[in-house]
Amino acid sequence: MNFIKRFFTGMKEKDSVSGPAEVENTPSEPNATSASQPAAPEPATTNENFSDAPPAPRTVLHAPVLKENLFPESSEEILIKAQPSATGDQCLFTVNRVLMNNCSWYFDSFESAAESALAEALFSLDDVETVLVCESTVTVTRKDKTLVDWAPLAKEVGAAIRGVLKEGNVLIAEKIISSIPSEETIREGIQKVIDEEVNPGVAGHGGQINLLDVKGNSVTIQMGGGCQGCSAADLTLKQGIHTSFRKAVPQVGAIFDETDHTAGLNPYFS
Repeated sequence: MNFIKRFFTGMKEKDSVSGPAEVENTPSEPNATSASQPAAPEPATTNENFSDAPPAPRTVLHAPVLKENLFPESSEEILIKAQPSATGDQCLFTVNRVLMNNCSWYFDSFESAAESALAEALFSLDDVETVLVCESTVTVTRKDKTLVDWAPLAKEVGAAIRGVLKEGNVLIAEKIISSIPSEETIREGIQKVIDEEVNPGVAGHGGQINLLDVKGNSVTIQMGGGCQGCSAADLTLKQGIHTSFRKAVPQVGAIFDETDHTAGLNPYFS
């Protein structure tokens, strides 16, 4: 039984991933009320017993990502925006410069960064585990997953990116650029692993993975069935599908998930 089947067999027995908590902002001071106008009475609250009611289906919410109008239209200054992921293990750095033209590359170690000045500079930082460069963005995964504050490391990453760009060195090794196959080759390889490994593995979970698009060596997929709205979908994507894709097609770069998880119910709570 392949990796995906074992992964999902364990998931069906126990769902250990909880949904994100929602935080509501409240004013620091109560609003003053006029002496001539009494404050509106608070609505009465009632206590209800839900012990016999089945748990309500749960949806997984994802905050929208701002992709447009990040920077002024024309600026000679190198500008960088940092956006940590919801899980806190990654941070997306968007730069107002093209780092790779219509392609991407995943660096999983310092050795893989040889002759790529951008990746070498980032791996020289102590807490950097992996680096994904995609057009004008850099996604950094940190080693210490217990830390939630990205500010210290983000400043170091920003300084490293800015320093390499100012030096004018070769950002990504030419041997990497020349090794990227055609879109059709990427598409055929990814579709094959989806058909032969991924979808048979998630079929017992009621899920399905579809390949939506290939741009350069970046692929976009969509989850359906039991995978849509699943509280473990993000974990599944990273640990299972990404591993299978990169093992079958080592030249694949960024892997995007365009699933609307808010439209799917969590199958473990239905």
